[in-house]
Amino acid sequence: MFGLFKKILSKTTDAIREIAPQKRKQIPKEEFEDILLEADVHYDLIERLLKPLPNKINRIQAYNSMISVFHYDVDEKKSDVKPYVEMIIGVNGAGKTTTIAKLSYRYKSSGQSVLLGAGDTFRAAAIEQLSRWATKLEIPIVATRQGHDPAAVVFDTIQSAKSKGVDHVIIDTAGRLHTQTNLAEELKKMVRIADKAMAGSPHRKLLILDGTQGGSTINQAKAFNEMIGIDGIIITKLDGTAKGGAVLSIADELKMPIWYIGTGEKPEDITPFKANEFVNAILDEIFE
Repeated sequence: MFGLFKKILSKTTDAIREIAPQKRKQIPKEEFEDILLEADVHYDLIERLLKPLPNKINRIQAYNSMISVFHYDVDEKKSDVKPYVEMIIGVNGAGKTTTIAKLSYRYKSSGQSVLLGAGDTFRAAAIEQLSRWATKLEIPIVATRQGHDPAAVVFDTIQSAKSKGVDHVIIDTAGRLHTQTNLAEELKKMVRIADKAMAGSPHRKLLILDGTQGGSTINQAKAFNEMIGIDGIIITKLDGTAKGGAVLSIADELKMPIWYIGTGEKPEDITPFKANEFVNAILDEIFE
């Protein structure tokens, strides 16, 4: 697993090596600041991380400072309720559909049943794309035509899952920009209807963030959280960016768990996020 994080963050660590080409036991505070800036950590956070540190920083001091960002309360919302309903949220291009396929594959591989709901009725291509994944993974899907009421898809998917004893329901949503008021109201309605179909659902609302966008995704995430309340984050495409340090900024600003990170395009390319392995993968490129 640790080697996997090194691979995922390879572009970020390549950028770090340009600033700190040689590993040392200690580095100057100013150099550590440059490294964090290069990795796309927000400047305000860097200032807070550096403030208690001495002028010469060793690995243990750097680790303790960085890992503190991830010390927040996590409500895992684990439940043996069936079906366990998850709603996948995020803007177009963040990797929502592929992430749904990855989660489906993960659940199915552990022997659990899955039902998909094609709740992105805003784009016909979204319904087709999710349906193709459902066929490929041999997972049933509730889908309708473009322009149909997505809340109806939510209701039908949950009702079908209840009647068939399905373990997991994963519902797609339109790749709405948080500035689009009509689509925001539609999303709130989907959440309300889920609760009517099954009290307490959706049990988890997961926001997909594009890792290549770095810290610019934070305002987007805050808007979605204010809108419907987000239960956690999945970060995609981290392997394709030198902005891996933005994960620190995202965790610090949002104070919510990062559940998974996407590691590629295949259904199995998803891994649980481990803060200690993430921090160590970065520090391995700086310190002996």
